Amino acid sequence: MLRLALLLVLACALGRPAVAQVASPHAIDIPRWFSLSLLDFKDEIPEAARQGKRVMVYFGQDGCPYCKALMVGNFGPGPIADKTKKHFVAIAINLWGDADVTWIDGRKTTEKALARQLGVQFTPTLLFFETDGRLVLRLNGYLPPERFTHVLDWVIERRDRELSLAEYLATKLVEPALPAARKPRPYLLLDPSQLARGKSGRPLAVLFESPSCKACVEMHEEAFARAGLRKLLARVDVARLLPGEPAALVAPDGRRVAARAWTRDLKIDLYPTVVFFDAQGKEAFRFDGYLRPFHVESAFDYVASGAYRREPQFQRHVQARAERLRAAGQDVDLWR
Repeated sequence: MLRLALLLVLACALGRPAVAQVASPHAIDIPRWFSLSLLDFKDEIPEAARQGKRVMVYFGQDGCPYCKALMVGNFGPGPIADKTKKHFVAIAINLWGDADVTWIDGRKTTEKALARQLGVQFTPTLLFFETDGRLVLRLNGYLPPERFTHVLDWVIERRDRELSLAEYLATKLVEPALPAARKPRPYLLLDPSQLARGKSGRPLAVLFESPSCKACVEMHEEAFARAGLRKLLARVDVARLLPGEPAALVAPDGRRVAARAWTRDLKIDLYPTVVFFDAQGKEAFRFDGYLRPFHVESAFDYVASGAYRREPQFQRHVQARAERLRAAGQDVDLWR
């Protein structure tokens, strides 16, 4: 009986990592080189450090097209996967999972409760930790390989000690300006230096872009061309800020500030970044990096409808909106 009991304990111990990973979004086919973790991050981080590595945590979910793009295009066989494996212990967490987790500070929780506590709004979300448990970088959403590789280098080389991510990317992504980046858009505020709320009573979306940002142009020409988003623009003011333009502005809360300092204070590292402010000038929501049109439209709906005040998890809003549109007979493709 004693031997049987010991075997059962051993089976449970060996089976625990597999449970954690099965709960993760395996419909996306997470690479085999991801760790079969017990999800005890109080031990994972020092253990990775003993191997000369750091921990990278991935939050994903079933049916997420961005997660699939990350796993196939970024973490599929190739140089990005090779250097990620070399420098990081990669651990997957299911946004809606029930597996037990012990977080860095020792608190015991579950996958989905941890995601909620950390305010994970997008999948994929990647967290990169230093060997002492300090969070070095949080990537909210997907980045294509040609940009993701430089972000990964910034973390690997520990350049956070001397340069912001935005400053580093500016040296690595030297791309020609796109004519369409400055194309007039009828829905943009004519004067992006006057962002104070109060007169219109509407929330504000500030689009931080760069003249060489392909994803920015795509957002305008695809997402903003959608009939659903055009309707939402009647309830949201939209302003576009390019680097150095304008030099100074009146912020949504009424403060007069240098635009560069305000951008730095908001921690704008990626283009495009869209920051939403409520009617009182307080930040309500944001997204950065690469989003396809349905999710861009859903983000505007999330703020314009006031849903962000009732539903703290953007992913639940996206799912409910998709189900509502399908029930009304509309074709919904999350990658369109």
